[in-house]
Amino acid sequence: MQPIDSVEPYEQSELYKLRHTAAHVMAQAVLELFPEAKLGIGPPVDDGFYYDFDLGEDENGRRRTFTPADLERIERRMRQIIAGKYPLRYRVVTADEARELFKDQPYKLEIIDGLLRGEFNEYGDAEDGPPTDLVISTYRHDTFEDLCKGPHVAHTGLIPVDAFQLMGTAAAYWRGDQSRPMLQRIYGTAFFSKKELKRHLQLVEEAKKRDHRKLGRELEIYIMDEEVGPGLPLWLPNGTILREELEKLAYEMEDAAGYQRVATPHIAKEELYRRSGHLPYFADSMFPPMERDETRYYLKPMNCPFHHKIFAAKPRSYRDLPLRLAEYGMVYRYEQSGELFGLMRVRAAEQNDAHIYCAEEQVEEEFMAVIDLYRRY
Repeated sequence: MQPIDSVEPYEQSELYKLRHTAAHVMAQAVLELFPEAKLGIGPPVDDGFYYDFDLGEDENGRRRTFTPADLERIERRMRQIIAGKYPLRYRVVTADEARELFKDQPYKLEIIDGLLRGEFNEYGDAEDGPPTDLVISTYRHDTFEDLCKGPHVAHTGLIPVDAFQLMGTAAAYWRGDQSRPMLQRIYGTAFFSKKELKRHLQLVEEAKKRDHRKLGRELEIYIMDEEVGPGLPLWLPNGTILREELEKLAYEMEDAAGYQRVATPHIAKEELYRRSGHLPYFADSMFPPMERDETRYYLKPMNCPFHHKIFAAKPRSYRDLPLRLAEYGMVYRYEQSGELFGLMRVRAAEQNDAHIYCAEEQVEEEFMAVIDLYRRY
């Protein structure tokens, strides 16, 4: 087994480069087949790659979407581009050159402006502040050029024509904001051999059989209901038994580890989250406030400030430390609709949470005890 520090990061691997290049090839094919398309972003991901497109509206005013036949056409064109063995060429451009290059691509222009302000990177992900060493770069192959810092393979011919596949489509809001346009996302994957692709596709099929959303219905574990709201699961009797057994296990293990159980409200005043420091940073992920008697309340997105209040409720001696507080507390977070996924991403979840109050010299021992607790779980 390799030492952990010798494992090559995925972002620096040849597979990442291969998939990154495949995303660019797919974008070129889409632009050629759908000249009216506007480009979003197209990064590699853990099991492949994707690219977002805005196809505009059809003659009836409905947003245009990709069909299975469209994906077949795109794949055919991709194979032709791959066969051309076009080199991937990197270059640095000025802001004005970038704006001219992408003058017909509004999402790219937004990214360029965001790069200059330091608000987000070339994939639209948030950045920490104004850039100190900003470089606007592109990669070009054949007739296609995209904002990109790489890395890529040397030429398109290094993508095996029998070891990539477009997997399907999904709707995705631009930058994950449901107030922004809905784009069409094409997912694909690529490998170095047909055998690797075949193995991946087999795993995908096996995963579909075990999809918790499918099993949730079949085994009557939970349901989602539109009248209740997206991301708000209703646990059926079978699922509630599972939940109670898991909570019982957690209680027994935490009790043995010296944790004390507490319970806190589902809502609290705005001032609590301001004082804890959560509100300025997590407001976008919290449900809007409720106002009553000139006081604003929020649904609880985390248990932390409540536990701190319990700790501070009376004077504590060093002899009281460490104090370990645990709670199975329901929390509410306003996940974007495009991010909701069965029970994996929800807006209401019972979180098994704990906070440990200890002296500085106890930190290492307490930390290792938490690791040991996870191992035993």
